[in-house]
Amino acid sequence: MVSDNHQRTFHSKHVCVIGAGPSGLVAARELRKEGHAVVVLEQNDDVGGQWLYDPNVESEEPLGRSKFLKVHSSIYESLRLTSPREIMGYTDFPFVVKKGRDTRRFPGHRELWLYLKDFCEWFGLREMIRFNSRVEYVGMLDYGEFGKEVKWVVKSKEKKADQKVVEEVFDAVVVATGHYSHPRLPSIKGMDTWKGKQLHSHIYRVPEPFRNEIVVIVGNSLSGQDISIELVEVAKEVHLSAKSLNISEGLSKVLSKYKNLYLHPQIDVLGEDGHVTFVDGSWIIADTILYCTGYSYAFPYLDTKGIVAVDDDRVGPLYEHTFPPSLAPSLSFVGIPRKLIGFPFFESQAKWIAQLLSGKRALPSFNDMMLSIKEFYHSRDVAGIPKHYSHDIANFEYCDKYADTVGFPRLEEWRKGLCISALVNADANLETYRDCWDDHELLQEALQSPHFTQLNAH
Repeated sequence: MVSDNHQRTFHSKHVCVIGAGPSGLVAARELRKEGHAVVVLEQNDDVGGQWLYDPNVESEEPLGRSKFLKVHSSIYESLRLTSPREIMGYTDFPFVVKKGRDTRRFPGHRELWLYLKDFCEWFGLREMIRFNSRVEYVGMLDYGEFGKEVKWVVKSKEKKADQKVVEEVFDAVVVATGHYSHPRLPSIKGMDTWKGKQLHSHIYRVPEPFRNEIVVIVGNSLSGQDISIELVEVAKEVHLSAKSLNISEGLSKVLSKYKNLYLHPQIDVLGEDGHVTFVDGSWIIADTILYCTGYSYAFPYLDTKGIVAVDDDRVGPLYEHTFPPSLAPSLSFVGIPRKLIGFPFFESQAKWIAQLLSGKRALPSFNDMMLSIKEFYHSRDVAGIPKHYSHDIANFEYCDKYADTVGFPRLEEWRKGLCISALVNADANLETYRDCWDDHELLQEALQSPHFTQLNAH
């Protein structure tokens, strides 16, 4: 009898990757490694995705309500990483300190962008990328013809003077457009008629425009807290409105340190004359409201005839946050999960997609995948987790299980440990956690591990 290996035929597919950020770059690398022909379409003039800092936000609608955004990156000038650099790297490309660059453990955003450029250079990925090409439409060709594999039509527009539209057909499409661009906004009574300035943190870059203003920051996320600490130096008053007044030790230290920083519950109503009234009845008159309320998943270019939909930030149905069962593996998503150690996870997703497309691995049946999704949704409902947190993982066991499915190495214990210690430190010491830490032993273990000592540590 012929062994299974001899019967398997490996296929080389023509694959389009949308986006040249952290997930798109590693997807392109894994696909090419597996023998596929890859084209990466990137709307900007360089790699990096979210990490390609864009100071020019004048053209963007302040609340980011347009379907197609003009600005992709939501990074502000002073932003520093919230995770230590040691845990950030792809498995075979450690995020090492380089002479003459930002050598801090929690460097500024430019350092991570340079790391992505180095990654691109080291693995020769640039030749696969078509820059200044904005994807306008992705749809199925001949969908529904029995026995025919789905192919994909991709229309992209060059950002040059002639704005030429290019139409191509691919065997598969990998969506890697990130999820930190499209603002998720609350709906607050009076929001549309309030006379002051309103913007989402998507277009916040520097504190200067808020000098001497009374600013309300909505949302107690890490970025909301960081931006509050930055604005307190220039604004007259900063009022942080949070869903819960049950705050971290770190935030309460900051509140007692700055006399012009105040904590409030949620906003009840916005009055036309500039009044901001909170649910406890207290009120202020403000100049600006800055919404640090997070981001939504949006794929305005993607037409799957309703097969894949975004419902209150649940992208579904997706098997293991990666494949829509009825279109797998010809359509896949890399980088949707949040609250995990991103780059190694995106790498494991990319490897799985590449091997499924080549025929090296196989997916469960359609019914089994749908059942798995149903069970996942049910487990979240039972745990009382709101739908819009569907893709928040916050669970190392899930990442390990995913890696096992793909034949990918599990996260090293030091990576998990350093991740947890940074979270704990940030919770207690919001202003200083990036510069003062006490995980030296774990750090030494990390730096002596194969990840950092591997031969190609560039």
